[in-house]
Amino acid sequence: MKPSRIRVRATLAAAAMTALAAVTLSPQTADASTAEAPRELSVSSAGQLAKTLVDRLKGEEAGSYYDEGAHRLVVNVVSRAAEGLVRAAGAQPKVVKYSQAELNSAHAALNAGEAIPGTTWVSDPRVNRVVVTADPTVTGAKLTRLNKTVKSLGDAVLVRRSAAKLTRYIAGGDGIYGAKYRCSLGFNVLDANDNAFFLTAGHCGKVESQWAASQGGPWIGKTVDSTFPGQDHALVKYADPTVAHPSRVTLPLGGAQPIARAAGATLNESVQRSGSTTGVHGGQVTGLDATVNYEEGSVRGLIQTNVCAEGGDSGGALFDGDTALGLTSGGSGNCLTGGTTFYEPVTRALAAYGMHIG
Repeated sequence: MKPSRIRVRATLAAAAMTALAAVTLSPQTADASTAEAPRELSVSSAGQLAKTLVDRLKGEEAGSYYDEGAHRLVVNVVSRAAEGLVRAAGAQPKVVKYSQAELNSAHAALNAGEAIPGTTWVSDPRVNRVVVTADPTVTGAKLTRLNKTVKSLGDAVLVRRSAAKLTRYIAGGDGIYGAKYRCSLGFNVLDANDNAFFLTAGHCGKVESQWAASQGGPWIGKTVDSTFPGQDHALVKYADPTVAHPSRVTLPLGGAQPIARAAGATLNESVQRSGSTTGVHGGQVTGLDATVNYEEGSVRGLIQTNVCAEGGDSGGALFDGDTALGLTSGGSGNCLTGGTTFYEPVTRALAAYGMHIG
């Protein structure tokens, strides 16, 4: 998201462009009713099974997502032969048109092309397409260039228009205040020697070198590293090592959610997002490995959700129970009308800095 005075162009969209055809999904096999029913799985178990099936299906899969209502893992496949393997593993197969390799190729072609500010794209296994979103700033020559690129990729790509402008939400969990901007604290972390740090958004760390817990208050930490664009994470070292920095996220009414671990997000997973402007809001993960084209450059590999956020929520925590998932980067919309938000995967930030959840 973005510091309080920075507005960025996002890449979300709302109405489908008419130039693209819809994908036709193949029906299930005739003997599906006699097959063993898919197992009920937790989100974490579904995520592990999805990783296992990618290797076993050897290119016959096209992504997967978690059906929260049925507690099942849905796996897209491109051949009837793969259906049996998916069922035998305890998941629900769904025959689709495009393989993951084909979707990855379209995604890579978009990444290799021009990064038009105000656009985003993500492979969405629920529609078996790469979904490109363009905000209201994508008009004229920019729209012409986008349409040309998309047309060259055929109907593996679906384009939508967003009514809201894409922004970074720098303006937090708990709020952190720089000399000019306010952001949000993501997660408290430790290095190998148990020295205390916290994570926030990279675009926050790029514009502020020190942070306070209140506006005009004493400095509590110093930015020691930050990455943006490309990725969007920053590391801040606490100034006073004698002060306790518990691993938790602040909740409304004085509550707190302990954070015990970090993990990758799962499509359709129920999540919560905490920020210093709008507090705690919930929703679902709607995309993985998303590309967002800000005015400053592209950020890739982000988590996409339908959770709202606003200016100042940048860097805030995305979590599922006691599991840390991401750091708020940017999005479109607000918490009155709703919106779409993107998050830096916390596992990527931890790996970059050699940190762990305390």
